Amino acid sequence: MKFFFALFWANCPFLSAALAQTPLTITIDTRSPGYAIPDDFSGVSFGAIAEMPQREHNGAFLFSPTNTQLIALFTNSGIRNLRLGGSTVEGLKAAHPSRAAIDSVFGFAKAAGINVIYSLPLLNGNPSDDAETAQYIWKNYRPWLDCFAIGNEPDIRRYHYPPFGSGSDPAITNYASYLVQWRTFAAAITHLVPDAKFAGPDAASPEWAPHFAADEKDSGLVVMVTQHYYVGGSPFIGTNDDGPVRIPVPKAIDKMLSPNYLDRKYPTLYKDAIAPVVANGMAYRMTEADDCLKGVPNASDSFASALWALDYLHWWAAHGASGVNFHNTEWLKTDTVYLDEDSGEYRINPKAYAIRAFDLGSHGSVVPVTVASWKKINLTAYAVCDKTNLYLTIINKEYGPDAQSASAAIVSEGFSVGGIQVMSLRTADGDIGATNGITLGNSIISNHDQWLGQWESLDPGKNGVPVIVPAASAAVIRLSR
Repeated sequence: MKFFFALFWANCPFLSAALAQTPLTITIDTRSPGYAIPDDFSGVSFGAIAEMPQREHNGAFLFSPTNTQLIALFTNSGIRNLRLGGSTVEGLKAAHPSRAAIDSVFGFAKAAGINVIYSLPLLNGNPSDDAETAQYIWKNYRPWLDCFAIGNEPDIRRYHYPPFGSGSDPAITNYASYLVQWRTFAAAITHLVPDAKFAGPDAASPEWAPHFAADEKDSGLVVMVTQHYYVGGSPFIGTNDDGPVRIPVPKAIDKMLSPNYLDRKYPTLYKDAIAPVVANGMAYRMTEADDCLKGVPNASDSFASALWALDYLHWWAAHGASGVNFHNTEWLKTDTVYLDEDSGEYRINPKAYAIRAFDLGSHGSVVPVTVASWKKINLTAYAVCDKTNLYLTIINKEYGPDAQSASAAIVSEGFSVGGIQVMSLRTADGDIGATNGITLGNSIISNHDQWLGQWESLDPGKNGVPVIVPAASAAVIRLSR
């Protein structure tokens, strides 16, 4: 059954944008649903150092069941997964979380309703110590543990012992020696925790994930292969007398919203690193991700980053990922979650709005979407369907003086529509570079009050006009049977 409808977003504040509209047709085929998106798909990543007592708060733990601000931000943002690892999980300057720190982390996880990917040291590590830590976590906190990981970015040169790199562990010089060590540590852990499951290798480059998947596919130990991906790479373009020079903000925004990411960057990584993993029957997750390393102030924390992140989440979900964790380096103000040093409060950046918007439109299985337009427009659309609802997310990445609003007619195949609701992600004035004034469902995400975003009910009518999605905005449309 094919159902065609066209809607008018009656309360849209950007009606003047209708003067520059691009008409298009979005067709959704629900007859053969594909990949089922996990509930904990959306996550964040922190270094192990974040488990240690925080000097900013008189030695208190960041991840604590008493940190009501951070719990509220995680809950309101739809963050469902926390990966703890990064470079501070190991090495000569490794963090060494106490049992009290572990108790605090999992107390936080319980209060925030999240799963934890918990990394253990490999470089200069001790198998017995890892095993005892894993046993403690498994015995006390199994319901909130996603899985264990061992090591972090073992493929980079600083990991490998000279002359192969600048690392400090003589047991690790390349992939083969890493695998021997990884298996040694995994064996020690499973000796004490026979049912323990792992993720790995948390590689920075695309070469190691396929090898690890092929080598561990039959072990019964690895539940997912993990990859890191900062799509924009380094934000620095040179140096001057004052030090490193970052990419200009307009160029950073251009890169985030460029079709090049979807047309070339993501498919290339998928082909090189992920397709072989999938071919070996393994699940995969992006356990470190961001628009670029360390971020670009006023770009990585602008509204453009919300549109980029929403697109990034949906693209990888549509390609079968188990999840995405946006990385946080303490305390970069360009990251998803940060500490406002002036107020001493924890706050979120626009990427958190993207995570919440994704959460709204990702319950169920991915279904195919096609977008047809006679005119080129920088827009993407993704659809997810369950037994009762069909969710369509439209991301209009047009911006600037020639930006086009989208006038979208929607065709659903195999889904008879009854009720229709819409929620918008936008800024007050359509400013792509805005770092505040962002709302989802006409509501902000707070570190204390409950998020109160509202769905807007629509009546398709018999001769309605299309959904209008203004430039520099996104819409989540919920269609019920």
